[in-house]
Amino acid sequence: MKTFMCKKEDIKGRKYYIVDAEGKTLGRLSTSIATVLIGKDKPDYTPHVDSGAAVIVINASKVNVTGKKSESKTYKSYSGYPGGLKVTKFKNMLENKPEYIIRHAVKGMLPKNKLQARRIARLKIYKSSAHQHQAQNPIPLEVK
Repeated sequence: MKTFMCKKEDIKGRKYYIVDAEGKTLGRLSTSIATVLIGKDKPDYTPHVDSGAAVIVINASKVNVTGKKSESKTYKSYSGYPGGLKVTKFKNMLENKPEYIIRHAVKGMLPKNKLQARRIARLKIYKSSAHQHQAQNPIPLEVK
């Protein structure tokens, strides 16, 4: 018996999944999205081949976190200059850039290799329920 190894040529059209982030916990949402982007939910998963699907996230501004993370969680960015550290609280980030919160969490759960940029590019995030991917016929993805 031989183990099946998927090749780049074996990958046909990608599926699109849609996730409603309203009322979902950030970590649980991110793990299920990362699993689909990597392709680990498929039986023909191969680590070195990008066989994952595309994911559309709607209602990003209504995502939840547990405990006191809404007051204590921070996001840091550094400009490279002395004194260039900017720290933003979760509440402010949720108001201003809710897409960044989900993208940052999912990117941290993807493998750090050459496929990471391609996988994160297939993640489309929208603040509200309006999106422009009706033509792809997205399949609803259930987050546990």
